[in-house]
Amino acid sequence: MDKLSFFCYTHSELEIIREFDFKEQSKFASQRKEEIIMVCPKCNSEIMDEAVLCPECMCRVGFTNRPTYRLKTNRSLIKYILLSIVTFGIYSLIAMSGVSSDINIIAEKYDGKKTMHFLLVTFVLSWLTFGIYPIVWFHKLSDRIGDELDRRGIGYDFGMKDYWLWAVLGSLIVIGPFIYLHKLLESMNLISADYNERG
Repeated sequence: MDKLSFFCYTHSELEIIREFDFKEQSKFASQRKEEIIMVCPKCNSEIMDEAVLCPECMCRVGFTNRPTYRLKTNRSLIKYILLSIVTFGIYSLIAMSGVSSDINIIAEKYDGKKTMHFLLVTFVLSWLTFGIYPIVWFHKLSDRIGDELDRRGIGYDFGMKDYWLWAVLGSLIVIGPFIYLHKLLESMNLISADYNERG
């Protein structure tokens, strides 16, 4: 027997091999049924949890987009207020800087925009524009977060209208800016959690 004939199979032999391979794959799939956690977005085939490509259509599956760096999802108004008091306002700068950085990580590849870092707004542009630019910045930030909530299908109502309604007009009743801040932080928690899961 020469070397080439060793690798040649008859049609019936190939059918037997395919049938055996199919049975083995079916057996393996049934054993791991509980680990099939999604379907291919293109062909709706079941996909194992560790899959990188769909075995049917070779489409890249969603789990390849899951980021290795996970964003914070535990922002809260109470923590913001208390830590800002304890740190004489330093925590508020850190928290809002995190928001400006995280929204860029989350949304930039979809909307092509870039939110300016909060420290640059606070310590440079706020003074140069006599306090006008922070108003523009919060307006744009709120609008961008609202757009990202909509794009990801997250049912939480937030947008530029909340900035003007609560942070600006709401300041007349004192509590308004706190309501705005709560909604902003909760919105960032929601889209950060979605980003951590889906990218």
